[in-house]
Amino acid sequence: MFFTGGLKSLLPHTLRRIIRCNRLSISNTSGMAEGYKQANVVILHKSLADDFEKFCHANAGPLPLLYRSKPGDWKCPSLSSDSDIRTDCLQYRIYEHGACTGSLKSLKEYSEQLKDMVTFYLGCSFSFEKAVQNAGIPVRNVEQKRNVSMYKTAVPCYSISTFCCNLVVTMRPIPESKLEAAVLATSELKEAHGAPIHMGDPGLLGIQDLSKPDYGDPVHLHTGDIPVFWACGVTGVEAVINCRAPLAFTHSPGCMFITDLKNDHVTVRSSREVPQVHCISQDPLHYSIVSAEAAQKIKNLETLIGIDPGDRGIIHLHRQDELLKACLSISHARSVLITTGFPTHFTYEPPEENDGPPGALAIAAILQALEKEVAIVTDQRAMNLNKKIIEEAVQLGILKRPVPLLSYQRESADSALTFLCENGNPGRPRFDHLIAIERAGMAADGNYYNARKVNIKHLVDPIDELFLAAQTIPGVTTTGVGDGGNELGMGKVKDAVKKHIKNGDVIACDVEADFTIVAGVSNWGGYAIACALYILSTCEVHDRYLRKAVGFPQLSKKMIWLSALPSVTKEEKLLKTLVRHGVRSGKTASLEMEVDGLPFYSTHSLMIEKLLQEVQQ
Repeated sequence: MFFTGGLKSLLPHTLRRIIRCNRLSISNTSGMAEGYKQANVVILHKSLADDFEKFCHANAGPLPLLYRSKPGDWKCPSLSSDSDIRTDCLQYRIYEHGACTGSLKSLKEYSEQLKDMVTFYLGCSFSFEKAVQNAGIPVRNVEQKRNVSMYKTAVPCYSISTFCCNLVVTMRPIPESKLEAAVLATSELKEAHGAPIHMGDPGLLGIQDLSKPDYGDPVHLHTGDIPVFWACGVTGVEAVINCRAPLAFTHSPGCMFITDLKNDHVTVRSSREVPQVHCISQDPLHYSIVSAEAAQKIKNLETLIGIDPGDRGIIHLHRQDELLKACLSISHARSVLITTGFPTHFTYEPPEENDGPPGALAIAAILQALEKEVAIVTDQRAMNLNKKIIEEAVQLGILKRPVPLLSYQRESADSALTFLCENGNPGRPRFDHLIAIERAGMAADGNYYNARKVNIKHLVDPIDELFLAAQTIPGVTTTGVGDGGNELGMGKVKDAVKKHIKNGDVIACDVEADFTIVAGVSNWGGYAIACALYILSTCEVHDRYLRKAVGFPQLSKKMIWLSALPSVTKEEKLLKTLVRHGVRSGKTASLEMEVDGLPFYSTHSLMIEKLLQEVQQ
């Protein structure tokens, strides 16, 4: 009898011979034949083979196809020189009409049936474990001498004919400081599932209890470990179960076929391929992935909008990478609520300024193009004005369709929770992300002030309460966009506002957002968010992570997304619409083609062009 100690260094053909003779005392092949590719196995009747191959190509993350045999062919010459699929896995499972009816050490007794069956060899994450270890990252399941933990998720795969199932994932605990190294070590190993598809709270995948895997063994997390999930070839087993074929065979999860192929030593060459990891939420814990190239473009956008044309001292409010993190969070959101409206001109009707609505509509336009749900909440007294602006934005081609317009009033202590969640249940939020752009923010004394220190509370509905309530709802994140420190969400930088902004000790907003985007003009922040979301959507690294490596890349929609971005022509028409409705420039109260006292044609139009140039480089 052989034991695990010497198996790591044995060559694959030797291991297969030992397995064939049924002389191993191990329960899985994790850590065996280090550096060589291992494979999941699915054996189906030849009539199902073409559809299953299409299913693999449609879900290449969990089902990277290494080899498809001909009917009745028990060998796989491109993977191994002397193999026999009937005997060379540690253990097999037999499925009849979707039910597992037994486990077997050999399929030789089914040799007659196998003559009409096709074998699929699919990549396995055991193949990348050595690469992970070489990067200085512990592999806890190997350390604990356990099979890897595998879980069914709530993520649907792309269906082909009778093959439909949810994604199955493996989980490996990774120290937080090693997350980026783990992504880098696996991202180019496409035939071993590639980069992770989720990092953080398992509940976001629909996994309720890590201690109860659906396949494999529970693997314990050490202090400081983050659960990291990779797509798993056992997804193929779930597809076999759901297709209810009269007869099918698979490997027993964890008992892989070991090939003669060495793992490729891939060097990631361009910044388009180098992944970065960013934490976008603490409750629930959630990390996202983006390419270094896309991240740098978004940082460039942040630099562009961070200039201070009014010399107000906003450079002191700037927090690095807030645009990137905010937009990664928005990219993961399903439904977004936007608020804007700053009634600084309290002696005019309407009192609104024209900084805010254009930026809000730019965000709404890209969210519509990305097929996310989006709504706008504003003051009750301004509903008719905003309705007209939205209608004209549709006519101008800025929006694809009208954005639902909501108002919020405090009627009871739980009004905000009721507004944000179905039946006030924090477990069922209506929105994943809230964005405030140039929205009057509540100061520490409960009042709302314009830049000149005038209290305008009588014109402002308490929408801040939604942002305060969001802090108590797991999975709901918030972004504030401002240019002076008195806007909703700027509470995150209130100390800097009080120190560096004129009248800051009085006007500083006290309500925080998770992410604070500071721009020379708030509209620029809205334009930058739209451009950053476009960059993320066209980033292959981020797109794959977003769709959990199932289905196909969404890059065919690139032109639709591009057409949704702000342009000089669209923003010029929108500003003319605002002027026609009496919406004035913030600093001067002028009904001219200017925003915050800055002329549209020489200042704002130039900023839009610079942002679009960065997007299209």
